[in-house]
Amino acid sequence: MSQQNAQTWFQQGNALHGAGRFQGAVNRFDKLLTLQPDNYEVWSHRGYSLIGLEAYDEAIVSFEQAIRAHPRCAIAWHGKGIALAKQSRYEEALSSFAKAVKYDSADYKAWYNQGSAQAALYRYKEAVASFDRTVELKPDNYRAWYNRALAQAALRRYEDALTSLDTAVAIKPSCDYAWNYRGIVLSKLDRLAESIASFDRALRHREDNPGAWYGKACAYAVHGDGDNAIKNLHQAIVLSPNLYRVMAQTDESFDEIRHSDQFRFLLQGRQGVF
Repeated sequence: MSQQNAQTWFQQGNALHGAGRFQGAVNRFDKLLTLQPDNYEVWSHRGYSLIGLEAYDEAIVSFEQAIRAHPRCAIAWHGKGIALAKQSRYEEALSSFAKAVKYDSADYKAWYNQGSAQAALYRYKEAVASFDRTVELKPDNYRAWYNRALAQAALRRYEDALTSLDTAVAIKPSCDYAWNYRGIVLSKLDRLAESIASFDRALRHREDNPGAWYGKACAYAVHGDGDNAIKNLHQAIVLSPNLYRVMAQTDESFDEIRHSDQFRFLLQGRQGVF
């Protein structure tokens, strides 16, 4: 195979990957690797295509081949971390992400994935630091601002979380789940009117959003408005009955109304006035 043909196979593999045709991409990379078995770039790209196929063990093997050929290959370390995290092997994933950011400290996606893995292990301070680096490198990454807020809220840093969420929705005003979580944080800060307004913004962007209806119900309940709590909880249960009936059974937000007839009827699936 000529160098030109090899480049063609590589380009075709990448094009197929970009089109979501992951098996076709793997086939192209496999063909190229029979002639260039130490090509770490091809092993790396093959690994990402295998992630697309959810073949995570095979992807890890592919990334390890790339690393064997080029131990400082940041994209291979990053890919290996992603494949490990997909299997909930977060400690191992963090070891790979650490290598990825060591060898390419400007890769905001690696910092983001490192933060996500740290959050999954409840290592929220470290997660905040990783998301800080992410938004430093990519200030318009609303998902990083949102996940930064989740980690900050887990540390009870609600004002900081609110600032992160304000930034997330400024970047992407249609992000319903950021508006939703913003409502939760505002409720934690005893800012009921703003909390309800935030849930309403979430519902404006996605009306069939049971999480926003449930969040409104919780906010009303903890602030003593049982009637509105019941009405909004009813909407959440209509949209997702199994999940939100179970959640409401143990959610401390509803302790003040738990023994009311309407609340009990709602959780039992009986008809009431809502």
